[in-house]
Amino acid sequence: MNQTDTSSAVRFITVKDGEEGQRIDNFLITALKGLPRTMVYRIVRKGEVRVNKGRIKADYRIQAGDVIRVPPMRLPEAPAVAAPSPHLAQFLRGRILHHQDGLIVVDKPAGLAVHGGSNLPFGLIEAMRVLFPEKDFLELVHRIDRDTSGLLMVAEKRSVLRELHEQLRQGRMRKTYVALLAGQLKGGQHKVTAPLFKTNLPNGERIVRVNNEEGKPSETVFRVIERFEHATLVEASPLTGRTHQIRVHAQFLGHPILGDEKYGNDEAGKAARAWGLNRLFLHARDLTLKMPDKPEPLKFTCPLAPELQAVVEYLRRAKS
Repeated sequence: MNQTDTSSAVRFITVKDGEEGQRIDNFLITALKGLPRTMVYRIVRKGEVRVNKGRIKADYRIQAGDVIRVPPMRLPEAPAVAAPSPHLAQFLRGRILHHQDGLIVVDKPAGLAVHGGSNLPFGLIEAMRVLFPEKDFLELVHRIDRDTSGLLMVAEKRSVLRELHEQLRQGRMRKTYVALLAGQLKGGQHKVTAPLFKTNLPNGERIVRVNNEEGKPSETVFRVIERFEHATLVEASPLTGRTHQIRVHAQFLGHPILGDEKYGNDEAGKAARAWGLNRLFLHARDLTLKMPDKPEPLKFTCPLAPELQAVVEYLRRAKS
């Protein structure tokens, strides 16, 4: 998007290819960073925003090439923030597994947040923007927890982002994680449908609980891969995409993920540290999706992170 630099002058914003299809208010919320949403809704509703010199309704969906006139208003100055280092950006370049047709698939390392916020100055998406400064559009398709490793998608085109979001909403995208659960999980497969409710603690920490009255529908399928004396290696396939879903559903089963400091078992976690586990044992291993205009689905597999594979090998030696 192109716009004038003077904060208190009339702005003219030209809609680029790939930005079309959005509601005018949603587009302006992104374009006019820092302007309160209520202000955006007000100027659109009152007819102060023009498209191609004409009035539009609040539900107007923008088209490529539209010229949007925004009335004079002063935007707050963006606070100075730390930028990802070029070293981190280049490190992530070596972890890109796919870069084609507007989609980037990255093997995210554990410990790196997907985006800045909550006292984190930056995350993977900010580092990707340093890595590809020529890209006008780079956005996360989905999120995985900071302490989770594995497959993460970034869209280079808004059309790709919309398509993949639709697949996620409709459950047409398949994702499989690998987790190591505390204790021996009985049976070969478990489907957990416990509804999840997200709240924030007074200190700002985000916490998710099973809540049958207020929770959102959530579904995860766990399949046993291998059992050890005090742990079970499983595949976890989330059929919905709630915050901390796999972690809370594992806790609900009575077998929390080892290394989980938020939802885990302290005693089991202490034992796992003796096996060499120093992080959350959750890894996004498999991903299957459909790209527009491609006849066959794309399938990605990302082997376990070396530090997790080392724990598995330790447990296999211990039981042999």
